[in-house]
Amino acid sequence: MTLDQVINKRRSIRKYKNTSIDKKTIETIIQAGIEAPSWKNSQTARYHVITSPELLAKIKKECLPPFNQENCQDAPVVIVTTFIKNRAGFGRDGSSTNELENGWGIYDLGLHNQNLILKATDLGLGTLIMGIRDAKKIRDILEISDNEIIVSVIALGLPDIEPARPKRKTVAEICKFY
Repeated sequence: MTLDQVINKRRSIRKYKNTSIDKKTIETIIQAGIEAPSWKNSQTARYHVITSPELLAKIKKECLPPFNQENCQDAPVVIVTTFIKNRAGFGRDGSSTNELENGWGIYDLGLHNQNLILKATDLGLGTLIMGIRDAKKIRDILEISDNEIIVSVIALGLPDIEPARPKRKTVAEICKFY
């Protein structure tokens, strides 16, 4: 697929076939994320990949609200996305470089996640980015360091639906040229 085809094909998938995804494919998808740019090449994005059926069930049940549990119930992979805090957007002395502070870490992680979900689409897989989650429970269950900020949970799997493309705003609606 061309990049335009991948961008236009990508959808938020809320129903998956109960089919496993091999580790090599997951690594290929994560590698696409790694290729994204980051603040001063700080590369603070981190991924916690859950494939164990027992741990998947626990994360889904204890860390996601009921509607997201349902949306990803058959997804064979869940990826918790985090970034190392106080690095992107900060100087070597630890002071913030501008008013966004850790906002740069979130921005960089978003760039990484975009590459990740587009690569998944390119490989025929689907994703759902979930921001409503219990970060404290996730941190406890996965033993994620306090040095990492948990941002999202991404379901990954073979789509069992083909949702229609949602309407998008036009360039004229969102853009000003000066």
